[in-house]
Amino acid sequence: MSPTAIITGITGQDGSYLTELLVSKGYVVHGIVRQTGVLTPPRLAHLIREPEIYGSQLFLHYADLNDAMAIRRIVHQVAPDEFYHLAGQSHVGLSFEIPESTCELTAMGTLRILEILRELENPPRMLHASSREIFGTPPYIPQTENTPFDPSTPYGCAKSFATQLVKTYRDAQGLFCCNAICYNHESPRRGENFVTRKITIAAARIAAGLQEKVGLGDLAAARDWGFAGDYVEAMWRMLQQETPSDFVLATGESHSVTDWLDIAFSRAGLRWEDHVETDNSMFRSTDPCMLLGNPQKAESELDWKRTVGFEELVDLMFDADQERVCQELEKTS
Repeated sequence: MSPTAIITGITGQDGSYLTELLVSKGYVVHGIVRQTGVLTPPRLAHLIREPEIYGSQLFLHYADLNDAMAIRRIVHQVAPDEFYHLAGQSHVGLSFEIPESTCELTAMGTLRILEILRELENPPRMLHASSREIFGTPPYIPQTENTPFDPSTPYGCAKSFATQLVKTYRDAQGLFCCNAICYNHESPRRGENFVTRKITIAAARIAAGLQEKVGLGDLAAARDWGFAGDYVEAMWRMLQQETPSDFVLATGESHSVTDWLDIAFSRAGLRWEDHVETDNSMFRSTDPCMLLGNPQKAESELDWKRTVGFEELVDLMFDADQERVCQELEKTS
């Protein structure tokens, strides 16, 4: 019998890559989609169009994270072997604008799911997508699974709450549940409100003559950026272990926004200095610093390593956005 998995946040960047991975491994995948979501989520459209997949290996259910009754009904109906909890308000900067809903979805949504799973006679193995934001400004670099929590954003606070809950339910309730402490991970499917996509889209559009300038915040801000497809592979491997544990998923390399600009605009045949304007509204008053993850535990215990390097990742995203821009121009010509 094929293994069965439920994914919250299935329409997001990570959810779509994880769905592809699980389908390729023969899983039957059930995704939980917000009731306000579109009927054909763009990141899943290529799978939904495949009749041998959609309705056979892939099913979508509509429920909000604050609707425990609906989620409980789905869980009882599906009886999954694995549960991947990826959903939540994931934009760090936006969490300052909507702190209450961020905490409701990210923190309390996780608690509801843990309670639902705890009630089951045979609960599934559960993966919670945590974040490097739980560390805030950490006391040392690189960070490991044992680095103390010190969040500096509403999103980081909500994720810290959820991450600690997962540990508590694992230790006190005996659930097989794990935290994937993810550092920044990008792809051509990244939302356009994130700085990485904003840069690659701008480079492609400027090269095509569709815009002249792009406004950005702190160009010196640095992050540990990896490829989302690599990170969902690690998530799956975490649930195949004999013992549940938490893992830092990172590259161990730090790069700045300027590094992104150098590669993307060079790919477009442009100088970013000629097109980037400073937008003071995009600076964060409490921007986390020194965020660099140590993936040693994941590499040794999960036999996991990234497959896409930093420059290759930027190229991948720029090329995808350039193709989209070309398609736009063809439609209007």
